[in-house]
Amino acid sequence: MPTFKFLIRCGVARALEKMLVLNCSTKLLILEKMLKSCFPESLKVYGAVMNINRGNPFQKEVVLDSWPDFKAVITRRQREAETDNLDHYTNAYAVFYKDVRAYQQLLEECDVFNWDQVFQIQGLQSELYDVSKVVANSKQLNVKLTSFKAVHFSPVSTLPDTSFLNGPSPRLTYLSVADADLLNRTWSRGGNEQCLRYIANLIACFPSVCVRDEKGKPVSWSITDQFATMCHGYTLPEHRRKGYSRLVALTLARKLQSRGFASQGNVLDDNKASISLLKSLHAEFLPCRFHRLILTPATFSGLPHL
Repeated sequence: MPTFKFLIRCGVARALEKMLVLNCSTKLLILEKMLKSCFPESLKVYGAVMNINRGNPFQKEVVLDSWPDFKAVITRRQREAETDNLDHYTNAYAVFYKDVRAYQQLLEECDVFNWDQVFQIQGLQSELYDVSKVVANSKQLNVKLTSFKAVHFSPVSTLPDTSFLNGPSPRLTYLSVADADLLNRTWSRGGNEQCLRYIANLIACFPSVCVRDEKGKPVSWSITDQFATMCHGYTLPEHRRKGYSRLVALTLARKLQSRGFASQGNVLDDNKASISLLKSLHAEFLPCRFHRLILTPATFSGLPHL
């Protein structure tokens, strides 16, 4: 395969086909199976495609360079869906490629990405940042990269132990949209209107788990995002060291697995407490890393939460 520097210098071969939007339900099911054979690098796209095939609650669609022998596949928000140009949480793309040249060409296609809004790109492949940054810079967008350890949960065959939850409270349940404000205030990525709306949509659309206290307030929880990733696992400081985080993580992993999803997550390298918890749960730390790129047009670069 040509090197990255060679690709940038010489460009992508024009022989590669133009983008295709895959909207046939039969082909989307075939794509889901094809992506499963490309784990773990395809996990983000796979999760998004699974959600598309199960009602498409987040109004996503699939773009490929060709079919059926695709070299790059991207999931994105449907163009007809209502969107907020500042909402990089919802304006999210997942990427998987077999040939980085095909991904670069899709980046350069005028209609694949919406370069006029703040958005994010997620993926589990090492060239993702370098290729995306070169094209984004040419369009005068700033690119912020965050890289994580990628995690996959082993099959959870039995219900986690809940014997320590005595009486009617605390109790194991799920989140409601009314809890979105609390999650927005406690998420390191949150604290703004776009995140509040995004979290509310996640809670409404995808599986979640939480422990509630005697007043019905969530004290520990985890939610599922648009890529079928377990995220925002959090326990209020005064309720830590009670086994809640372990219970919530295992319960959500089992819930996802029971629906056919590959339970996956990610964690920052310096989050020692979460890494220790994941090791105790025998989660698998994947050989590839999870990369999240937030791309911001110059027009919006001075805004505080971007």
